Amino acid sequence: MRRFRYAVALSVCAAVFLTGCGGGMSLQSRGDEAGAAAPQPATAADSDATTREESAARMARPSKAPQSAGGESVVSNVKVAQQEQRQVIYTASMTVRAKEVGSAVQQAKQIVIAAGGHLSKEETSSASDTEDSAMLEFKIPPAKYAEVLGRLGRDLGKQLSMNQGTQDVTLQVADVESRLKSAQQSLESLRTLLKKADTIGQVLQVEREISAREADLESLQAQQKELATQVAMATLTLRLVGPVTVVEDPAEEPAGFVGGLKAGWQALVSFTKTALTVVGALLPWLIVSLPLIALVTYLVRRDRARRPAPPSAPAEPA
Repeated sequence: MRRFRYAVALSVCAAVFLTGCGGGMSLQSRGDEAGAAAPQPATAADSDATTREESAARMARPSKAPQSAGGESVVSNVKVAQQEQRQVIYTASMTVRAKEVGSAVQQAKQIVIAAGGHLSKEETSSASDTEDSAMLEFKIPPAKYAEVLGRLGRDLGKQLSMNQGTQDVTLQVADVESRLKSAQQSLESLRTLLKKADTIGQVLQVEREISAREADLESLQAQQKELATQVAMATLTLRLVGPVTVVEDPAEEPAGFVGGLKAGWQALVSFTKTALTVVGALLPWLIVSLPLIALVTYLVRRDRARRPAPPSAPAEPA
């Protein structure tokens, strides 16, 4: 009986021991699993790898700054293109004092022709070698306009004056082109209508309209051609003067009392010069005609003196 109790107790102890060992092993395995799932502390190598990956990702992503710069470049290109499409007329006038006007004229022609321009008008005045003068009008390509102006003012002699002007005719050119297209379309419509006219009255009326529209069309074509010529070539008026030629510099006239006094004095001087010119022109005629006038006057007076006096009327009785 004791042996039986001892065997039972031993069996219970063994069962309890085995149960405790199994629970411990299960707890240890759960702990290992939890440790494996938990994040491990990052090492230096891992952080470097992460940094490289982030930098590569940033480099791979398109940045916004280049896009904005690209957009600005596109906008600037559009603005430049719009400026190039502007229709501008360039004009300038220059006065240069040269040692020899003749050689300066030839040099100016060579400079302009080398730049692709040409001479459109020339006026020369020869008094002496030191008082010669010349007026030249050149047509110059706008691309060489500034360069030619600089060379003429520097190479020919001493530049005395320079006036430049620009006129934007973009709207005017567009208006002429629009009116020209409308006139062409209207003329085509009238010509089509002329083919469909049945009576002589309709034919005559349409022909009158066609004649009027053709005149308008020719006028618009002339305007368009003139504008295209002025835009295509800049106009430069060059005046060359000799070493002692007097050049009047345009000065602003004073306003107020002093300006009025100066204008009145100039008017008086001008009137006096004109009156003296008239007297000088009439004086030779007066000298020649004075004896003839005196002779005619003497003959008229002598004839009057020889005439008998008219008889006096008889006195009436009182």
